[in-house]
Amino acid sequence: QAGSKILLAAPTGRAAKRMSELTGRMAQTIHRLLGTAVDEGEGVFQHDEHSPLEADVIIVDEVSMVDVLLFEHLLRAIRLSARLILVGDEDQLPSVGAGHLLHTLIACKRLPVVRLTEIFRQAQESCIVRSAHRIVNGEMPDLREKQSDFFFFDRREASDAAAFLRDLYTRRLPQAYQFDPKNDIQVISPTRKGILGTVMLNQMLQEAVNPPQYGKPILKNLLYTFREGDKVMQIQNQYDMEWVKLDRRGTGIFNGDVGTVQYIDKNAGSMKVDFDQKIVTYRKDQLDQLELAYAVTVHKSQGSEFEAVILALPEGTDRLSYRSLLYTAVTRAKRLLIMIGSPRKVAEMVQNQDRSQRCSCLSDMLQKAVSKEEQES
Repeated sequence: QAGSKILLAAPTGRAAKRMSELTGRMAQTIHRLLGTAVDEGEGVFQHDEHSPLEADVIIVDEVSMVDVLLFEHLLRAIRLSARLILVGDEDQLPSVGAGHLLHTLIACKRLPVVRLTEIFRQAQESCIVRSAHRIVNGEMPDLREKQSDFFFFDRREASDAAAFLRDLYTRRLPQAYQFDPKNDIQVISPTRKGILGTVMLNQMLQEAVNPPQYGKPILKNLLYTFREGDKVMQIQNQYDMEWVKLDRRGTGIFNGDVGTVQYIDKNAGSMKVDFDQKIVTYRKDQLDQLELAYAVTVHKSQGSEFEAVILALPEGTDRLSYRSLLYTAVTRAKRLLIMIGSPRKVAEMVQNQDRSQRCSCLSDMLQKAVSKEEQES
């Protein structure tokens, strides 16, 4: 309705930024929306049932990433007269925290649900989209034909796959598609460990695109050496961390935010990182909040989209071989998806529907609550 106050939110800073870009409206993280209090670790927020949000409509995107504890805090902060619209894909990875929220809300069958099932003609032409739909339906994507936007390369030895991935990232894709590796190409892996895990891939790609130079300053944390020009990711929510953007100042850098190391002062032991023109200064004792981001895990990529995705599928990662993880990785790609691994690994992931059983009474509780209200009315 005209005049309604609408608030937009998402679980991560990157998802909120994407929501803003798509809608032309300001979106923020759920934590920022609720107003994190000083004792953030206790899960206390400024907005709750005693101080609800001033909104008529609240739209939350990427709800599959929201755990049940944060969702409880959100519900407490919404007025009974307000409308809550939840948007998400239940086939993606569930939240890192407790519960399988979106799946449970849909499964209770007491809430109105709208499913978007039609693939429009433009999307039908995309092999990425068709492959994603096949995967979510438990079917193998077509790995044999070389498509315009989806390519599969059978590389079973990890060292061979890593060398091939490096060549794609540094030479082939920039030449063929005029991609800027740091800005347009994202390498994704299910795991942090091993030759095709994100830690070793980051070190390999950093050496390729931002190698050490004599006199070039560096700073280190336990895992990585940082150099000016490196692509990095913030891996913790820091609501009080200060940033400067032109003539404005503010606070808040969030888990999943990606930036570029702008300047390193080795004498002071500090480093400036540019997060979309927000300049943040890190002391040396704060560097454990950062990781290189040439390669990220599937979980860290959730809520984001990239022009091109190179997906590494290493052997021997059975614990991380399940359908929702593969589907989430595939749907990160906008223009180009390249998958490196073995057909057997892809088949294993497609066939393995559930990572683990997540037990929750939420669906039963919702059904009982709605039934009780219907009887009383």
